[in-house]
Amino acid sequence: MSPLRQDLQIVADWVGEGQRVLDLGCGDGRLLRHLFEQRRATGYGLEIDPEGITRSIANGINVIESDLDEGLADFDDGAFDQVILTQTLQAVQRPDQLLKDMLRVGRTGIVTFPNFAYYRLRWHIAVRGRMPMSKALSYGWYETPNIHFCTIRDFEALCEDLGIHILERRVLSHEMKQPWIGGLLPNLFGEVALYRICRASGRSE
Repeated sequence: MSPLRQDLQIVADWVGEGQRVLDLGCGDGRLLRHLFEQRRATGYGLEIDPEGITRSIANGINVIESDLDEGLADFDDGAFDQVILTQTLQAVQRPDQLLKDMLRVGRTGIVTFPNFAYYRLRWHIAVRGRMPMSKALSYGWYETPNIHFCTIRDFEALCEDLGIHILERRVLSHEMKQPWIGGLLPNLFGEVALYRICRASGRSE
């Protein structure tokens, strides 16, 4: 398989050796296969798109057809070490409920999403007066699956409201690089945000 995208490589680096993983919206299963091969991880992928399911199976992934908007009731509390949600938070009906469910079934969670406050998107709206598009937001407004755009500040405020502790945060630019200025002004210069989280009452480093 081809190398992982930089954002997925960071996610993979956050997964410990031999951990049990649940990948929500696993797509073609590329990340899970990498984790199985490189981290000796075990676990499942959840996917609703038939093409993604077919490609995951071809990649040797145990994939379950599932709609994330229906929650994770089929999984027991604490069943996984890591629950991963990459580039999907903005596409679900209730991101807050899904985050809580992630940290019910998992000891820790990993979440990535496009930051709608990224400076290029702000410029696009301010100057062109139209809904922006970028590598991280590649759909037109009329066809996008994204229904809950958020910013880094929005996400961190939601975590505080839900009693979620942020263990680690990374931001990437439109070139999928880690800009040094992103550490100083992440909400302005981060196009993609990556978080490792856990319940505040049960922090796990």
